[in-house]
Amino acid sequence: MTKEVYVCEACKMIYAKKELAKKCEDFCKKHHSCNTEITKYSIGVIK
Repeated sequence: MTKEVYVCEACKMIYAKKELAKKCEDFCKKHHSCNTEITKYSIGVIK
């Protein structure tokens, strides 16, 4: 079974939920850094 994942295009963190990836990307682009309250839900990162 294949699960769909979503990526923050700014920092490349991977999320199981599209909403979290969007929140992460919005925060990263606005503040040029990550928010630990969002990234704690990350399931990985693309290197």
